[in-house]
Amino acid sequence: MDLEFLQHYSQADQWDMLMFLYESALKEISTKIEILNAEFMRTHNYNPIEHITSRIKTSESIAKKLKKNGFDVTIENMVLNVSDIAGIRVITSFTPDIYNVAEMLAKQDDINVILVKDYIKHPKENGYKSYHMVVEVPIFLSGGPVPVRAEVQIRTIAMDFWASLEHKIYYKFEGHAPSSISEDLKECADIVDMLDHKMLQLNEAIMRIKQDGER
Repeated sequence: MDLEFLQHYSQADQWDMLMFLYESALKEISTKIEILNAEFMRTHNYNPIEHITSRIKTSESIAKKLKKNGFDVTIENMVLNVSDIAGIRVITSFTPDIYNVAEMLAKQDDINVILVKDYIKHPKENGYKSYHMVVEVPIFLSGGPVPVRAEVQIRTIAMDFWASLEHKIYYKFEGHAPSSISEDLKECADIVDMLDHKMLQLNEAIMRIKQDGER
């Protein structure tokens, strides 16, 4: 994001303008995903997305992340070094849907994919799985377009179930859970992974039966 246009604002107004831009980016990306989902449903008679959520990081969370990564808490550092201030989570039915949604979003002419982290093919040590994309989308203001970054996380229902509960559990321990808890959570992640695979196989079997019945 070009920060020159912010120089005309006071520091308080700069913050308000940035939050407006990040909120606008969430609206732009969410709308694109909803349209792609509707098109997929019309074309393939199948809805790959269960639901979409979005959020803006709080000022406290942004400051905490900057300090953790060794940066001073400034607006410039915030814009340049925190890529997930605006975040969208897309929940899909099955793992192949994740890659379909990611591919469709990346093909949009005004979406610039900055970074991809595939924690599905390469899960974190704790068992976390998700597909992360840092994207940049232009927000068209009266003075011209301003590119704004946002993070898109795409995961299945099962992955989201595990990640949400893991976050709540670790929050209670302030990030320092006993090793026994971590081991149990990893075991749960493996069970969730098996469930994802089993449900995908079941869906594929149902689709084959349906196709055979239509012939």
